Amino acid sequence: MSDFTSNFWSIYVAGITLAGIIACALLLWLTSRKKIESAADNTTGHVWDVDLREMNNPMPRWWMWLFVITIVFAFAYLAAYPGLGTFKGQLGWTQVGEYQAEVDKANAELQPLYARFDSMKTEDIAADQAAMAIGERLFMNNCAQCHGSDARGSKSFPNLSDKDWLHGGTPDDIRKTIHDGRVGVMPPMAAAVGSPDDVRNLAQYVLSLSGSPHDSLKASLGKAKFTACAACHGMDGKGMTAMGAPNLTDDIWLHGWGEAAIVAMINDGKTNQMPAQAGKLTDQQINVLTAYVWGMSNKPGAAK
Repeated sequence: MSDFTSNFWSIYVAGITLAGIIACALLLWLTSRKKIESAADNTTGHVWDVDLREMNNPMPRWWMWLFVITIVFAFAYLAAYPGLGTFKGQLGWTQVGEYQAEVDKANAELQPLYARFDSMKTEDIAADQAAMAIGERLFMNNCAQCHGSDARGSKSFPNLSDKDWLHGGTPDDIRKTIHDGRVGVMPPMAAAVGSPDDVRNLAQYVLSLSGSPHDSLKASLGKAKFTACAACHGMDGKGMTAMGAPNLTDDIWLHGWGEAAIVAMINDGKTNQMPAQAGKLTDQQINVLTAYVWGMSNKPGAAK
C-alpha cells in the first residue's frame, strides 16, 4: 500500500473490500427471509428429466451462524490489522515489525554464542574451527549469492580467496566493506582519451602492463594516453586501494579480459556495488564473518 500515489487507490481498495463483505451479509439476510412453499412430500414443485424433483432442504442453522461469525470476524480483523488501503489498523501491526521482532529474538538467543569471540583478534577467530563453522553459514546465507559458495566470485564479482583486494585486505578493511558496503565507479573516459583509435591503443597498453598478449606498437602509442587513467590507477598502473581502483599489472580481470572488454570499460565506464550488511547482521556476526573472509585468503590454519 505504500506505493499508492494518491488517496484514490486507497479508497478504491477499501471500498471494494468493504463492499464485498457487506454484499455477503446482505445476500445472507435476503436468503434467510425468503420462504419457499413445499408440498407434503417436502418438494418445491420443480421437476427435471421427468422424475427428478427438487427437495426443500435449507442450509442448517449452525452453518448460517458460522457465516455470520465470519463476517463479524472480517470487520474486527480489518479494524485491528491493515487491510483497508492505507489504513494501518488499530494494533499498528506490520510485516516489517513482525520480521524485525523475530530477528531481534534470534539475535538475543545467539548473542552468547558470539560473545566469546568479542575479545579475540581476527587472526585468532580465523583459526578457531567453531568460529569458522559459524562464519561459513553466515557466508553461505549472505555472500555466496554473489561471490559463489567457494568465494572465487565470477565476472564482476570479486574473488575473495586470493590476495587481490580492491579496497584493502586487512581485517579492518574487510570489516568496513562488510559493514558499510562499497560503491566502485569507473567513469567513461573515452572523451579524455581521444579518438576510437586512441582508446584501442590505450587498451593494448593496459594489456601490456600485466604481460598479457598485446600489440606492442599500439601499446607504445597508447602509453601517453594512460595519463588519463593514472589519477586513479597510478602511473605504474598498480591501482589505489583508497579509491578502490584495481591493479592493472596483475593478471586478474574483474570485468573481463581482452581489448574488447577494456575498450568497453573505457567507453562506457562501470559501477559496481557491494551492499552494506550492517542492517542485516549484528556487529558480532560481522566480526566472525570478517575473520572467515580474511581467513580464506590468508589460511591461518595452514600455518600451524
